[in-house]
Amino acid sequence: MRRLSFKFFILAAMLLGLPMLGILLAGHPMARYLEFPPESRYVRHAPFSWVAFALYTLFIVAVITPLILNAAKSFRQIKIESSPTRPFPWWGWLGVVTGTVAWALAWTRFPWFARFQPHTFTPLWLSFVLVINALCHRQTGRCMMRHRTGFFLLLFPVSAGFWWFFEYLNRFVQNWSYTGVRYSSWAYFCYATLSYSTVLPAVLGVQELIQNVSWIRRGLNDFKPFGCAHPKISALAGLMISGAGLAGIGVWPDYLFSLLWISPLIIIVSLQVLMEEGHVLSDMTHGNWRLIISSAAAALFCGAFWEMWNHYSLARWEYSVPFVDRFKIFEMPILGYAGYLPFGLECAVIGQLLEQAMKCDTPV
Repeated sequence: MRRLSFKFFILAAMLLGLPMLGILLAGHPMARYLEFPPESRYVRHAPFSWVAFALYTLFIVAVITPLILNAAKSFRQIKIESSPTRPFPWWGWLGVVTGTVAWALAWTRFPWFARFQPHTFTPLWLSFVLVINALCHRQTGRCMMRHRTGFFLLLFPVSAGFWWFFEYLNRFVQNWSYTGVRYSSWAYFCYATLSYSTVLPAVLGVQELIQNVSWIRRGLNDFKPFGCAHPKISALAGLMISGAGLAGIGVWPDYLFSLLWISPLIIIVSLQVLMEEGHVLSDMTHGNWRLIISSAAAALFCGAFWEMWNHYSLARWEYSVPFVDRFKIFEMPILGYAGYLPFGLECAVIGQLLEQAMKCDTPV
């Protein structure tokens, strides 16, 4: 537990302290970054650039194309087996019904529902979590909600704290903002925390569903091995680069905004490497990519639903992304969906750390 607390302390200190240190050293007024609720717009983003769009596109394609090609090659060699059929549980159908109703209410504007119109996000995502767990139960006979209930319930408060870190980092780059309704500080905190609590249960539920698909389970267990010759040196370099980037994220938000999604992952994995612990990327060295790809795919899958349901809702978010803010799918610029890939790995990291903490607290 001490090692876990130490890692969290370092992670929190770097994420919270370094961006603020950077803007103080640059002479920027601190008060605007602490405004709550965050409403002022003080970051003026660079306009769309074809050159930047092309470079970002080439980088993303270069990263994901080898994975897709190798996965396709592996999957062709696998005999896909049908899973035993199980009934879809009644509580899954309840999630389908409540989700359908919540979706309809989110995208309409009935006068009698006006008081509750800003609050459709949480019912939608609780229904989503219910349905995903029901699909897992139908798939394998097990699911987080019923067979790891303590872990499942703890995901909700942990998820809220997890996403508040990203909201804080967004203060320095202002890549998204909320619109449609206004709240007092306390009401904003309560309603936002409730909404943020559904992030990890949704992503980790979808990850579990994807991991248990037979052709993914077999095809990605024996994939291309990928390792690092000098892991501790690489980990130290990762910590230093992430730290420097976080310190500069508020000074050069147009150029460093992507660190908002990448730095938390680099920091926690680097700390685990330095402490000689297993981490979310460990299995790559043995050619097992199942956790990595299922986590990234789960976040991307959830991201599609986040963006779709957000589009016509009253309480919603809008994006302002430098250089690539064009070709939107719903509110998100198309290249912005790449941010969900490392985010999925970060969700997996938090899930692993929570499981470790629960084991430490279990009496032997």
